[in-house]
Amino acid sequence: MADAKVIPFDDDRSRGGVQRPARRRGAARRQNDPAAVREVTAMPGQQDGERPGAERAVPEASGEPVPAPGAVPGPRGGGGGLERRVAGGLAFLRRRLTGDYEVDDFGYDEELTDQVLMSLVRPLYEKYFRVEVKGIENIPSDGGALIVANHSGTLPLDGLMMQVAVHDNHPEGRHLRLLAADLVFMLPVVNELARKAGHTLACAEDAERLLERGELVGVMPEGFKGIGKPFSERYKLQRFGRGGFVSTALRTGTPIVPCSIVGAEEIYPMIGNARTLARVLGFPYFPITPTFPWLGPLGALPLPTKWTIQFGEPIPTDGYPPEAAEDPMLMFNLTDQVREQIQHTLYKLLVQRRSVFF
Repeated sequence: MADAKVIPFDDDRSRGGVQRPARRRGAARRQNDPAAVREVTAMPGQQDGERPGAERAVPEASGEPVPAPGAVPGPRGGGGGLERRVAGGLAFLRRRLTGDYEVDDFGYDEELTDQVLMSLVRPLYEKYFRVEVKGIENIPSDGGALIVANHSGTLPLDGLMMQVAVHDNHPEGRHLRLLAADLVFMLPVVNELARKAGHTLACAEDAERLLERGELVGVMPEGFKGIGKPFSERYKLQRFGRGGFVSTALRTGTPIVPCSIVGAEEIYPMIGNARTLARVLGFPYFPITPTFPWLGPLGALPLPTKWTIQFGEPIPTDGYPPEAAEDPMLMFNLTDQVREQIQHTLYKLLVQRRSVFF
């Protein structure tokens, strides 16, 4: 593979819960039970004086009839829920096979992301990393916003965890569209999955189009400098570039939401970098950790650290004039403000953390 061409974003290239089924009331009651009203219904063609063919009890608390003794109840409760899930799954498969689904011009497939891709990542989010989310109220309920986060962890799992955190915790269930380096779109299979999940190339043009549509856009300006830094430099933010993300926010008038992620730095403690092998493979780095490559595939498993993702107060940009996007001093100041806010929050979360794993 040729050397990966990285296009940093700062380049100037322009669930509802399932309702618990109502508990069924017993059909058999004592005749002298005052809480039940016996109601006699005549069968069709019944003559006066004949014994009624059926009777039913109407509970006092709910007016729903209860079948008479001996009646066979229809499918209710968990059985019905299972049937609905199976029917929904079959309908989903039918739509996929017939092509009856929608993708946008970036390749984003919302239905596939919600029903399949998120479901595959969610156990890692909930059970393995046990992500705690703070400040979700700082993400707007509608309209565009640019979420800027630190980047770490050797592999970009932090972006996926942030995507699940936004979707599962935001009251509006918003989707986060991540901007990724071009290496992601050069890898087989990963390329297609990234497009389906809503990721797009980290360039100003794509970011502006998404923000103007009112989408949530996520960017990690550290890029490979952050995700591939050695373990000795953990939680020390790398350079944020020349402020390309700030310029995009200014052009679109969208707020910038700083995001700090704690826990990702320790999943693959990078103690070395095989640079020669990285150049041969066309990767920006080739990590050496205490378990990889010594333990083979087993060494590729991340450590089960405890994560915290905190979204900070948004920094508005709609008060600046249109020409502000071309002011290098303003972009430098805003970039530094975002970086300092993320770094300060990282330190604060680290002080509050009891343990790396708990």
